[in-house]
Amino acid sequence: MTTTSHRSEIFALSDEYVEKGAAFSPMECTSLGIPGFEDQLDDFSLAHANKSAAYARDVLNRAKTIQPTDSIDRIAQSVLIERIESRLKLHDSREAYVAYGQLASPVSAIRSIFTIMKLDTPEQVANAGKRMAAIGGALASWRDCIEEVHAEGHRTARRQVLAVAGQLKTHSEGAYSKIAAEIAPGNADVAAAAKEAEAACAQMSTWLRDVHAPRSAEADGVGEKRYAPWARYFTGAELDLRATYEWGKQDLQAINDRMWIAAGKIAPHCKTLAEVAEFCEKSDHLKIHGADNLLQELKDFTEAAIKKVDGIYFDIDDRVRFCDARLAPEGSAAAPYYMPPSEDLSRPGTTWYPTLGNETFNFWHIASTWYHEAVPGHHLQCATAIIEKDRLTRFQRTGAWISGYGEGWALYAERFMDELGAFDDPALELGYLSGQALRAARIVVDIGMHLGLDDFEGKPWNAESAFNLMVERALIDPVFAQSEIERYLSWPGQAISYKVGERIWMEIREETKTRLGSKFDIKAFHNYALKIGPMGLDSLRAEMRAFNG
Repeated sequence: MTTTSHRSEIFALSDEYVEKGAAFSPMECTSLGIPGFEDQLDDFSLAHANKSAAYARDVLNRAKTIQPTDSIDRIAQSVLIERIESRLKLHDSREAYVAYGQLASPVSAIRSIFTIMKLDTPEQVANAGKRMAAIGGALASWRDCIEEVHAEGHRTARRQVLAVAGQLKTHSEGAYSKIAAEIAPGNADVAAAAKEAEAACAQMSTWLRDVHAPRSAEADGVGEKRYAPWARYFTGAELDLRATYEWGKQDLQAINDRMWIAAGKIAPHCKTLAEVAEFCEKSDHLKIHGADNLLQELKDFTEAAIKKVDGIYFDIDDRVRFCDARLAPEGSAAAPYYMPPSEDLSRPGTTWYPTLGNETFNFWHIASTWYHEAVPGHHLQCATAIIEKDRLTRFQRTGAWISGYGEGWALYAERFMDELGAFDDPALELGYLSGQALRAARIVVDIGMHLGLDDFEGKPWNAESAFNLMVERALIDPVFAQSEIERYLSWPGQAISYKVGERIWMEIREETKTRLGSKFDIKAFHNYALKIGPMGLDSLRAEMRAFNG
């Protein structure tokens, strides 16, 4: 293989895998900023997935024959091999196609692609119209995939099928017409494509609800045999699931104990944590009126965070100092989220906030979330990887995301800001702790529901008991709590990656402090940890032992 213009053979192969692998997914090309596919949507059929998997196997076999020249190449090779092997396991077992829900499915992916497309020129607008016209075919290909994996004996939980059917119904009720009106007012072709897309969504929604849901699995949990590979995929770590479950229960209790201390400073008259949360939500303290004002507050908050940590705890490159904030589209999940910048940095890293129809917002529970999503959380992490072209392969920078590494870092970022005193206001502290409680509760209910373990009352966990825990002990709004439960049940093993990842990040930091003693420098530690790029948590622990300050 030629390595012209590449650092090494593994860098050349990784670049090839990103380019040729992305060509199987026009939507991935848009996400990466690869031109030429802007008018197309993905083929979600199993036949197409098999072609993509065959190419991945070829890359895997070639990667294993390469002799790395140094530690940079060695890490790049191990990350590429581990990720391809993990993905192929999900493909071969059909888990990649049977586990879906409102947060992660072709439906949400199709809707989201229109939020990151460039729409500045007539040609780009025309491409968006062609993409809308292709929605019917894309959904039909996914329906074929669902039929095929069902025929093979794989079952999706009925709850998830109905949740996606409801999401499609929402999209059918004007979602794409609204996009058309915003990007191409008066354009009859785009408007007609939007109507066709909505009709296709309605048809798919009806099929899922009336045909597929009745024959789907009644049980919500997937069981330990199916859960373990997902947990490994999302964390990159070998976990003792039952020990992790017990740790989650203990951590949740410790967080709740601290929450009561903060609650006593805010509203000592309240009898439950839920009452204190309601008091905070209704209070004028930290309240923001209007979505536009919220967006400005989020941008100002991120800029203030950058000024607080840059040069002291992190070195932030000028190219990625800006992080945008936008409102999430209708039909999105209830949780805020982040999208990384494009490879060429023409699209900035962006945080998204779902208003859920609200016009007033209270920052008491938003502040810690924005440290998580923006700086020093996901934005600093993902944008750093994007610009580390000398150290990281293109695959490491754009395609090697591992939830335990990424979400663990973002939760570590919240904890680090707490260590810096960012939540000295008791209301902000309670908001931060409620987020911590949510992630600890995820450990408990995600493992508990999928493995059929007993809850705190000695009864098997189910959606109802999990919902009650979220509302009562993590102070989650009931609408959000319902969305969370749907998320866990549709995405086994993902929810635990936050707290598992944070735990390992903290252990790595403390191990490094002990090992280096007075030589330990927190800024150097952070910079090195981010620059070596995403990888599984077991690999991260091993690689950070090479850090010498």
